[in-house]
Amino acid sequence: MGAPEKSQTNANSMQRVKVYRLNDDGKWDDQGTGHVTVDYLERSEELGLFVYDEEDNENILLHRISPDDIYRKQEDSIISWRDPEYATELALSFQEPGGCSYIWDHICNVQRNMHLNTLNSEAFHSVNSELRELPAVELSTLPLILKMVVESGNTDQLRLVELILSDQEFFRKLMEVFGVCEDLENMDGLHMIFKIIKGIILLNSTQIFERIFSDEFIMDIIGALEYDPEVPHVQHHRKFLKEHVIFKEAIPIKNTIVLSKIHQAYRVGFLKDVVLARVLDEAAVANLNSIIHANNAIVVSLLKEDNTFIQELFARLKSPTTSPESKKNMVHFLHEFCTLSKSLQMVQQLRLFRDLMNEGIFDIVTDVLQSQDKKLVLTGTDILILFLNQDPNLLRSYVVRQEGITLLGLLVRGMITDFGDDMHCQFLEILRSLLDSCSLSGAQRDTIIDIFYEKHLGQLIEVITASCPSENVADASSKTIDRGQVVKYQSGTKPEILSNICDLLCFCVLHHPYRIKCNFLLNKVIDKILLLTRRREKYLVVGAVRFVRTILSRHDEHLINHLVRSDLLKPIVDAFVANGNRYNLLNSAVLELFEYICKENLKLLLKYIVDSFWDQLVKFEYLVSIHSLKVKYEQCLDNDGTKGTAIMNDLRRRLDERALEKEEEDYFNEDRYLSSFTRL
Repeated sequence: MGAPEKSQTNANSMQRVKVYRLNDDGKWDDQGTGHVTVDYLERSEELGLFVYDEEDNENILLHRISPDDIYRKQEDSIISWRDPEYATELALSFQEPGGCSYIWDHICNVQRNMHLNTLNSEAFHSVNSELRELPAVELSTLPLILKMVVESGNTDQLRLVELILSDQEFFRKLMEVFGVCEDLENMDGLHMIFKIIKGIILLNSTQIFERIFSDEFIMDIIGALEYDPEVPHVQHHRKFLKEHVIFKEAIPIKNTIVLSKIHQAYRVGFLKDVVLARVLDEAAVANLNSIIHANNAIVVSLLKEDNTFIQELFARLKSPTTSPESKKNMVHFLHEFCTLSKSLQMVQQLRLFRDLMNEGIFDIVTDVLQSQDKKLVLTGTDILILFLNQDPNLLRSYVVRQEGITLLGLLVRGMITDFGDDMHCQFLEILRSLLDSCSLSGAQRDTIIDIFYEKHLGQLIEVITASCPSENVADASSKTIDRGQVVKYQSGTKPEILSNICDLLCFCVLHHPYRIKCNFLLNKVIDKILLLTRRREKYLVVGAVRFVRTILSRHDEHLINHLVRSDLLKPIVDAFVANGNRYNLLNSAVLELFEYICKENLKLLLKYIVDSFWDQLVKFEYLVSIHSLKVKYEQCLDNDGTKGTAIMNDLRRRLDERALEKEEEDYFNEDRYLSSFTRL
C-alpha cells in the first residue's frame, strides 16, 4: 500500500512519534520521526499501524495489529511490543500523551473487535464516525448496543455518555430486558448485558455512576454483572448481599438520606473490590473511590449535626444497663464514625473530635481498654491513634486530669500484655506520642512525664528483669543441666514486648535526658536493661546495644562514669565475642558502637574497653573498627604522656625562675648591707 497524500482529515488523526528498534546489543536504534495512524493493510481486511516519515512521507513502519496481548503502554507516552514477524522489540515514543492514548485506544478496540470476530470495513469506520442516536433497548437490539459501547473511541465515548444520559428510560428498559433474559435463562443475552454494563462503567462518567448506583438500579446492575462470560459459573453477588451482609444499627438512624448513602457506599465498594476488581482501570477505581469518599462525608456531616443522635449514643455507652454486646457494637460504630471523619475538611474534623472529647469519648475508651475482648481493646487503641493523628493535645489534656491517670496506666499495661498479635506496637505508638517532649509544653509536659516516671517506668523495667535469666542461670545455658530453668525465663514474656520496651526507653533517653539520668543512676536501670544480652533472641541483644548507644549520644559524664565504674560494657563485649565471625545485625551494632566511641573521642570509654577487654578483642583486630580502638587508645596515651611531660617541664621552669629571682633578691639585699657598713 503506497503512502497516501495527507489530507486535512488524515492530519487530524495521525500523531507525531519517534520509532525505535532494539538492536542485538540491547540498545534502542532511532528509526526516524513521523506520524502514526491505524489503517487497513493493502488488499486485506486486517488493520495495522503505519508510520510515515514527516519529511518525505515514506513508510518508516508497517505493523499488523495482533490479537495477542503483546502491547505495553509506558509512562503515558510510549507504546512498545515484540513484533512476531520481525522477532524484535519495537517502540513508539509519542510527542504528546494524548496522541499515545488515542492510538492505544485504537489498538485496544481493534483487538476487542478481533476477539469478537466483528471487524470489517463498516465497523472500523463506525469507530471514527459520530454517533447519532441509541437504538431502542430491546432483546433484538442488544448486539447493536454492545457494538456501540465496546467499539467507541475517545471522541465517540463522550457522545455515547451524552446519549445514555439524555435517555431517561435507558437503564430502566435495559434492566427489564435483563429480568426477561434471566427468567428465560437466555445466557447469550445475559452475557451481552454483562458486557454492556461493564463497558458503560468503563466509560467512567460520574453522571452515569450517579444513575446506576441509585437505589432503583444498583441491585439489578450488580445482578447483571453476575453473568461474566469469562467465568465458568454464575456468580451470586446479590445472594451474598441479601443473606450474608447484615447492616447493624448500634443506634437507630432515622435520617433516610444517611441510610441511603451508607448502603450505596458499601455496594459501590463491593462492586469495585469484588465484582469488577480485575477489569477496572485506575481512572475508574479513582472515580469510584471519590463516590465512596463523598458519601462518607455526607454521612458524617449529617450525623454530627444531629445532636440528639450523638447524645443518645454516649448516653447508652455510659449506661450500666446497656448489654455488653450492644456496647461492643456501639464502640465499633464510634470507631468507624471517627475513621469516616477523614472525609471531612480539616477544620470540620477538628471540631468533631473536640465535640467527641467533650461528650466523654476518652472515658469510653478507658473502659474499653479494661475489656477481656482483645478485638475490642484493639478498636479502643485505634480510636486513640485517630485522635493523636488529628490533634495529640486533645488526648494529652485528658491524661493530665485526675480521671486520665487511669488511661495512662492502662496503656502501659497493654504494652506489656500478651495479646497474641501486633497490638503492642499500637500501645508503643500512643505512649511515644504522649511522652514526646518536642510537642509538649509547660505544665502539661511535666505532669505526663512525672506520672510516667513515678508510676510506670519501674513496671516496665521489672518486666525485663523478670524475663531475663540471672548470671548463674545464663552460664548454665551451655550445659545440659538446668536447661529447663533457662527455657522458663526465655518463655516468660514475648520477645516482641521486651523489644518494644527497649524502644520506648531509647525514646525516653533522647527526650527526657535529665529525668533519665536521675532515674537510671538511682535505680541501676542500665544494668537491668543489659540483662537482655543474656536472651537467646539476637534482636533483643541488639536492642540492648542500641540502648547503650543512645545513652552515649547524650555525652553525659555521669552516665559514662557509671558505665565504666559498673563494668557495664562487659555483657556487650561478651555477646560480641560469643557471636564470633558471624556477620549479622549484632556484629554491626557492636562495631558501630565502637566506631562512635572512637569518633567522639570518649577517652574514658576507650581506656576502659582496651584495658579491660583487649585480650578478648585482639582476635578481631583485622576488623577496622576494632583496630581503630587500639590506635585511638594509643593516641590518647601519647597525648596524655606528652601533656604530662609538658606540665612537668613548665613546673620546673617556674621553679627555676623563682629560684633565680630569690638569688637576685638576696644579692641586692647583701649589697645594700655592705654599702651601709662602709658608710659607717
